[in-house]
Amino acid sequence: MSVAAVEPRRTVREVPDGIESPRAKLVYLALATTDRATVDELAEGLGMRKLALFSVLGTLDGRGVVEADGGAYRLA
Repeated sequence: MSVAAVEPRRTVREVPDGIESPRAKLVYLALATTDRATVDELAEGLGMRKLALFSVLGTLDGRGVVEADGGAYRLA
């Protein structure tokens, strides 16, 4: 499943306070449009390196914004 090919499941009006990084905002919004996505799907859909994604996802997870769901991530 490609992040770019997934139908949005909800409309996101605002990124939560505390998410300052443009990359973190991009990852948050990508996850907000899907139920869940793997790092591979996010990397392909967003054109980001996996290493950068792991860093962003780790930060967002530490803030309680996203959570690991098996081999994928979703909004908390």
